Order: sequence, then C-alpha cells, then structure tokens
Amino acid sequence: MKNDWKKHIQNYDERRNIVLPGNAKETVIFAVEQLIAIANESIAERGVFTIALSGGSTPKAIFELLAKEPYCNQIDWNKVRIFWSDERSVPPDHPDSNYHMAMHAGLNSLPIQDKNIFRMTAELDIEASAIKYEELIRTILPSGEFDLIMLGMGEDGHTASLFPKTLALHSVDRLVVANYVPQKNTWRMTLTYKCINSARYIAIYVIGESKAAMLKLVLTAPYNPDVLPIQRVGTPSHKALWIVDKDAAKDLLSWEM
Repeated sequence: MKNDWKKHIQNYDERRNIVLPGNAKETVIFAVEQLIAIANESIAERGVFTIALSGGSTPKAIFELLAKEPYCNQIDWNKVRIFWSDERSVPPDHPDSNYHMAMHAGLNSLPIQDKNIFRMTAELDIEASAIKYEELIRTILPSGEFDLIMLGMGEDGHTASLFPKTLALHSVDRLVVANYVPQKNTWRMTLTYKCINSARYIAIYVIGESKAAMLKLVLTAPYNPDVLPIQRVGTPSHKALWIVDKDAAKDLLSWEM
C-alpha cells in the first residue's frame, strides 16, 4: 500500500485527523496496512521501526491479521523494536496482561528477536519500573520519538492508562509513569502525553457502535482532558489519526462514508 493510506485521511481540526475505512473488517485491514507502510517507511529512512502497542479488542484483531499471510512477510522483523503504551500490574502470563494478549494474538509467531521486545514489568515495584522503562526508551530512542504509537479509547474517554482525574494527566517531563487509578483500585504503567504526542504517527482505533456516543463526545465537547483524557492526544506538529469504523462513526453526521 506504501503511502496510499494517506489519501483517505480527512482533516478534523488542527490537532486531529480522521479516516473512515468502512466496516469493522475493512477498518482492521486499513490499520494493518497502515502499520506495515509506516514500518517500511521508518526502516527505509532510519533503519529501524519502533512501535508502542496497545491492549484491547481492536489491537488484538490487528495483531491476529498482521501475523497471517500475506501481511506477515511484508516487514523486516529484524529491524522492529516493540514496546507497549501501557500495562496492568500483572505478570506477563496473566490473561489481563497487554503483553500476553499481543504475543498470543500472533506476535509470538513472527520472527521478532526476543531482545527487541520490551515489555513493561508493571507487576514489580511499578514506580521504579516506570523509571527504568523510561530510561530504556531514552537509550533505544534518543529522540524519545516512537515511529508509531497505537491507542484505543475507553468507555470513559481514557487512553493508554491515562484515566480521568488521575495524576498521570499532569506529568510534564516524564515519558513513562506509574498511575494509580482509583476507579479501578489498581496501578497501571503508562506512556505520558509528552511521549505520546512526540510520536511520528499516533493511531487511535475506534470500532463498534458501543463507542459511538463517546466518540462524538470527545470530538465535539469543549476541551476538558481532565475529564476526557483522550482529548489531549495530538498536536499541530504530531496530529493524531482517528481510525474509525462506520458503526462507531454513526453519530458523526457531518462525515460521509
């Protein structure tokens, strides 16, 4: 696909773009082809592709398709460096682990060297581990800029583990923090806005009618990221791309499919 995916993007505002590929299946295919295109562009330009993965049902579908023919052979996996955008405070073999999900959704079948897979060790001393993960990112990515950060949107408007009214929303200098989430009575490790908004490409996947009301709210409501954290994703120089299927977009009446 090369960069053909860019032809379908529509401008939403100064910080956000949107693309409406069609139904859920077509949207997942678009996401996989976009990922491959960005990977190959990054490898051609810098010799490496760095990506921060997300949890959730849509990333799972993306990983499952990416691991299949013909897509699995379209990236030089030796030049891929895999990180995570957030993680729960559980061990890597736990079913709630974003790492566990990604690997078992198909990444473990791809020829990615173990040394190039950097999971968040959020189950052990999460605050110290967040500092170590940030140091790791700064070592491997001196610029602090990922080539692609994958994100989803929660039912409460959170993204990564940046939940409403939590301390991580106000981190200024850090790339990675431990974030206590009172709503869930648990700790999470997460990339910060500083890290997310520095990425060369930011993809936010929104699929399904159940996301329609929140999608309309975050795109049209007054800017209030303390309540709707995902509103703060994207800057004029690093715009976020909302990749939305037709069911999630059903309330965005001004957009044509």
